[in-house]
Amino acid sequence: MAEAQRNARQAQPMELQASRRQLLQDSLGIMVSAAGFGLVYGITAQNAGFSPVEASAMSILVFAGASQFVAIGYVAGGFSWLAIVGLTAFLNARHLLYSAALAPYVADRPRWLRALMAHAMTDEAFALAIAHFRRVGRADIPGYWIGAFVSTFIPWNVATLIGVTIGQQIPDPAQFGLDVVFPAAMGGLAVGLITGRRELVAAVTGGVIAVAVALAWDPSAGIIAGGLIGPLAGMTVKPRDEEHQREAQMALGPERALVHEEELP
Repeated sequence: MAEAQRNARQAQPMELQASRRQLLQDSLGIMVSAAGFGLVYGITAQNAGFSPVEASAMSILVFAGASQFVAIGYVAGGFSWLAIVGLTAFLNARHLLYSAALAPYVADRPRWLRALMAHAMTDEAFALAIAHFRRVGRADIPGYWIGAFVSTFIPWNVATLIGVTIGQQIPDPAQFGLDVVFPAAMGGLAVGLITGRRELVAAVTGGVIAVAVALAWDPSAGIIAGGLIGPLAGMTVKPRDEEHQREAQMALGPERALVHEEELP
């Protein structure tokens, strides 16, 4: 058993590097899409009267993608700051579920580090991180930053600055099909995260609810409804024995999971 643990530890760096390479590959499509939407945000902010400093500050300090677009609309509409904060926080409520999913992996890390990770968490960063953590069987903080910064934070902020300064001279990114890159990349990542019945039920239910509410009412409400109802539906599904055992082993961590397997009859 000790030799098996040593072999597992020696294999980890190779597995980690391979997973990080996969992480970078998965980030490429999202990076292009984030840059396209960042340009649109910069142009929107400029049209709403935001200065380059104000628009860039929102992208760095808020860094919330769709919520930034919503916030600009609320500012232009004369909403109070309290209302803007409350409504955009409600739109980002799905991040509570993201953080809960990542919490077991990073529970032993300092609070300040988890706070920084939370600030950089987006839909894209979560999808990349949870897939990467599952591949390596543990948290990889450098890998998290690779996914968060390469896929979204850097391209979004650079594109925001370009859009708010010279955006009027740039063609609509949708003309080049960049609006399709993001949903396609996220769809591919989502398929890779479906490892059992519960994930399948959550994904299908969340997708159906999100589309239905978006078409019948509002896209932002669709995101919230799908993000909340989908996971709740998945939680009602009882996992198979092998799925339950796999989840328990993942929670133990790679080395302790190996010991656990050795002890099983």
